[in-house]
Amino acid sequence: MSKPIKQIHLAAHFPGVNNTTVWSDPAAGSHIEFDSFRRFAQTAERGKFDFLFLAEGLRLREHHGKIHDLDVVGRPDTFTILAALAAVTERLGLAGTINSTFNEPYDVARQFATLDHLSAGRAAWNVVTSWDAFTGENFRRGGYLAKEDRYDRARSFLHTTWELFDSWADDDLVADAARGTFVRRAEVGEFAHQDRHFDIAGQFNVPRSPQGRPVIFQAGDSDEGRDFAASSADAIFTRHSTLEAGQKFYADVKGRLARFGRSRDDLRILPAATFVLGDSDEEAQELAREVRLAQVSPATAITFLEQVWNTDLSDHDPDGPLPEIDPVETEQLVSEGRAAARIEDRRATAQAWRERAQAEGLSTRELIIEVTGRQSFVGSAKTVAAQLNELVQADASDGFILVPHITPDGLTPFVDRVVPLLQERGVFRADYTGITLRDHLGLPPLGERGRTEAAS
Repeated sequence: MSKPIKQIHLAAHFPGVNNTTVWSDPAAGSHIEFDSFRRFAQTAERGKFDFLFLAEGLRLREHHGKIHDLDVVGRPDTFTILAALAAVTERLGLAGTINSTFNEPYDVARQFATLDHLSAGRAAWNVVTSWDAFTGENFRRGGYLAKEDRYDRARSFLHTTWELFDSWADDDLVADAARGTFVRRAEVGEFAHQDRHFDIAGQFNVPRSPQGRPVIFQAGDSDEGRDFAASSADAIFTRHSTLEAGQKFYADVKGRLARFGRSRDDLRILPAATFVLGDSDEEAQELAREVRLAQVSPATAITFLEQVWNTDLSDHDPDGPLPEIDPVETEQLVSEGRAAARIEDRRATAQAWRERAQAEGLSTRELIIEVTGRQSFVGSAKTVAAQLNELVQADASDGFILVPHITPDGLTPFVDRVVPLLQERGVFRADYTGITLRDHLGLPPLGERGRTEAAS
């Protein structure tokens, strides 16, 4: 019996402030002005993508005690942007990253329930944690949460919001014809939750939304993070975008679902992926090289180098070999912030880099280009469509979250040239067939009261 052909899921990630975006390109636009977000979202919707994904940072990174060059544009509030995009799109899902460490369940549940209403059922929440005191300094309880407790709080946070979402049933608003309005049952929205993280009680004041609750995304790659996704998420955002690594990750996470009473179709696995298109494969390869050189400028290469060596290397030649000195092991870090590189063993990392640079004859900058990631898909539109489809059909993923190197218009070539080829293959929708994001992702419908009891 032949294996059924899988339908590909596609999403678009509006890049955060980092070196993915080629700021030096004249086509690069604002990350503050709403028109950039609007154009990006409407291009994704024209391509019939499942959703737009918006990252969030809660503090600007610092390098040598100063704001990182790649962060100077700031990071606008996620909910505000998604709510505005709900008004200028009709079917595109709207996924936002919201932190579970520095927020409260009631506030987040209320905001997501509102977004789901405003968008007619297109809201999604990427649940993330934060363990670093540097970010926490922006908040009342800055740095209080031990790193080992972050997933415990995240689980409690998520399940508490589910209790709030599920405190309204689908029929809790009953029409009162005489008054031309609705009456509310007395017990509607009542909740009470108490554990080591939260002690709250009251009434939730947003009626049950079209999806019941937002689609849940998770992005952790640790063993605990994978369990969290298998137990509670609808989709997982991963970095494993190659065939071998993708298949290994896919099999591992899908294999965990049964332990939590879930089936393989309850969770979508969607790696982040970059792309460079050309009229030919050869042209695309040359363009890809130019893009990587633009993404990792000499100054950027030194910045990445200093994150590992944890010392001032401003006099180091980026076109020369790696430093001969060993990294500095200290609690005081050159780079601070969630997006900065988190290095568990600096000496081991430096040694691995030296061995690779020597084996391949790479300069410092060339090595940084290699280790910070190359483009996932490079080639003509025909080649990229075939590569992408091959990975999905081989169970390396269920689709991809595309991250263009130019915003807001970098997604346009993929939509215009690759999407039609996927549609011709019959592996991607010609048009939306549903209304909600759960429809687009092919996720099973929630029960009347969600999955609160099952996931607790």
